[in-house]
Amino acid sequence: MDKLLPDTGLDEPIRRFLAHQRMLGRGYQREEQVLRGVRNFLVQAGADDLDRLVFDRWCEHLRPLSANTRRARQLILRKLCLHRRRTDPLCFVPDALYFARPQPYRAPVIVEPGQVARMLASTSALPPSANSPLRGAVLRLAVVLLYTAGLRRGEALRLTLGDIDADAGVVRVRESKFHRSRLVPLSPSARQELLRYLRARSAACGGARPGAPLLCNRSRGWRPYSGTGLRDGVSRLFEQAGIQDAQGRRPRVHDLRHSFAVQALTRLYLSDKDVQSRLPHLALYMGHVSIVSTAYYLHFIPTLAALASERFARQSGHLIQETGR
Repeated sequence: MDKLLPDTGLDEPIRRFLAHQRMLGRGYQREEQVLRGVRNFLVQAGADDLDRLVFDRWCEHLRPLSANTRRARQLILRKLCLHRRRTDPLCFVPDALYFARPQPYRAPVIVEPGQVARMLASTSALPPSANSPLRGAVLRLAVVLLYTAGLRRGEALRLTLGDIDADAGVVRVRESKFHRSRLVPLSPSARQELLRYLRARSAACGGARPGAPLLCNRSRGWRPYSGTGLRDGVSRLFEQAGIQDAQGRRPRVHDLRHSFAVQALTRLYLSDKDVQSRLPHLALYMGHVSIVSTAYYLHFIPTLAALASERFARQSGHLIQETGR
């Protein structure tokens, strides 16, 4: 816990809870951040421990967040309280009946290759800043990795120089979601983008420690880009490239991963591959445990619908014609 803040009644329960979960093989980095936030909220609220009144105030503090985000954080705190109750039967446990109601997730905006080309062109016009002298180069490579390799935002941000085999064009993603590591081969054009960025980075940053961040800025020394910094930068590129759907919605950074999956499926249809047999390969490339997770990213856009219909007509259209006679 943060030693600069006073102790609270949650400090030890949080420590034991995280230790228990990690002993079971779970990472729980995000959960730790949420629980640290709860603990710091207690201090700011002048409370020693969690009770119904403090919990309600904390929930009100989360009000600006989306309903699904609020619910996810409430469930994390409830899981901590249930674990704590094993040794403290009188501790407060929030009732999930009063949590934020889950809402349908926002449909992604699928980004087309031509639109990404406009985004990449926009990066050359981005001026460097005192904290980010490589701003244009960093955002250009980030878009390339997110769109052509389907990386998650956090995976791209955690990449170090030691994770990069530029000669082979392979990126090593370490201990990501589901605690899985994987090797991600890059396309030839993405490899060229990587090599170009590494030359620019070497000229600006000097040394190349294996543990140094790939996507870096100069804030307080050469540090990795933050999630907010990358999100804001890519969102600005979406705006400059004029990318939006029919309803006027701009994409989010994570929509690039959705777009990667859709484009991969489109290429399978265009190359006349057996789509079903290739889905496990796509799941492995994206770091999924099974194709059930991958299916979440495979949206049936008009282009895919037309390709699937054409294939069906070629393979089975004669059966329909014979039935109709």
